[in-house]
Amino acid sequence: MVAAASVVAAVGTVTGMVSALDEGGGSDRARPKVTDSPTLEPLPAVPTPSESSESAEPSPSRTSSSPSAKPKPKASTKRPEPSRTAPTLNSLYRHGDSQVLDWVRANRGDPRRPLIESRIAGEPAAVWFADYTPRSITSRVRAVTSSAKSRVPVVVPYAIPDRDCGGASEGGAPDLAAYDAWIAKFAAGLGSGEVIVILEPDAIAQSECLSAKERTARYASLARAGRTLKAADPRARVYFDAGHSGWNAVAQQAGRLRSAGAASPASSDGVFTNVSNFHRTADEAAYARKVLSALGGPSGLGAVIDTSRNGNGAPADGEWCDPAGRALGQSPTLRTGRARIDAYLWVKPPGESDGCRGEPGTFTPGYAYDLARG
Repeated sequence: MVAAASVVAAVGTVTGMVSALDEGGGSDRARPKVTDSPTLEPLPAVPTPSESSESAEPSPSRTSSSPSAKPKPKASTKRPEPSRTAPTLNSLYRHGDSQVLDWVRANRGDPRRPLIESRIAGEPAAVWFADYTPRSITSRVRAVTSSAKSRVPVVVPYAIPDRDCGGASEGGAPDLAAYDAWIAKFAAGLGSGEVIVILEPDAIAQSECLSAKERTARYASLARAGRTLKAADPRARVYFDAGHSGWNAVAQQAGRLRSAGAASPASSDGVFTNVSNFHRTADEAAYARKVLSALGGPSGLGAVIDTSRNGNGAPADGEWCDPAGRALGQSPTLRTGRARIDAYLWVKPPGESDGCRGEPGTFTPGYAYDLARG
């Protein structure tokens, strides 16, 4: 998708997201839903202010043309940059409760099963929490992180108010105060181990539907969320939404990220790109480094890239909804060999539909098979 929202067609709300329901005791499985991603629009000429580990691939993001909040002023006194611990070489965690694993277990005789099982079900993917269920969120997050043992789980909180600008993945908390409380409960489930948190896909890149006042309030809430997550688990690595290389201009996106606290080591370990999208890894790495450079902050801030569906790059026509001819990208790993690129992740679980090959956020074997053999 050309300037499309990175968002997920939600599992009820986001593409590739896992959502555990609170009602009736809830389930510990997050189910992703894909959101409509708008076609990329021409980038503004002048930005508006405002080994091996396993990993997952990025999902598409929407583009936003609205101005971002003004950057925070620099401190008058320069303090030494805190040292940043690089990710461990532990493998990424593959959660045992997912739609693709359910399908594989239930369809042993399907001729597509061996390829889907070996190329998709065998890889670690992010677990999304896309439903606003404050009663059970702590226990559901803990169920994932406590099962990871020495491996590194990837979790995606996706409940910001006015999510997806009212698109296919609309939903989230009723207001920012409720969201702050939900994030505190989410953070309480992280434990004390290493975990990667993909904080609110599209919340920054796609904020043009908000007024200037609403954007400022959202960015402040995201900054609080980052601090809350890292205070709860000092080994948590929190990444903020940078959209993707075909969306917002570098300076514009960096200004928005700075306003959301992404330059502060108290909130952030860097940025994520390409969630639910298809842009090639090399393009995303170059874009992410430019954003990090413009963002400022400690030199140790890094980026993670969603590589789940970018093996053949983005469609020339900007199609974002289960486009034909796509392929799996590089397997998830914490060892990328690229400067400032911390990991390749499968944030959007491959095979979960954007809403064209199947219901949004549901595993679609035909689509998965095409990706696996693409």
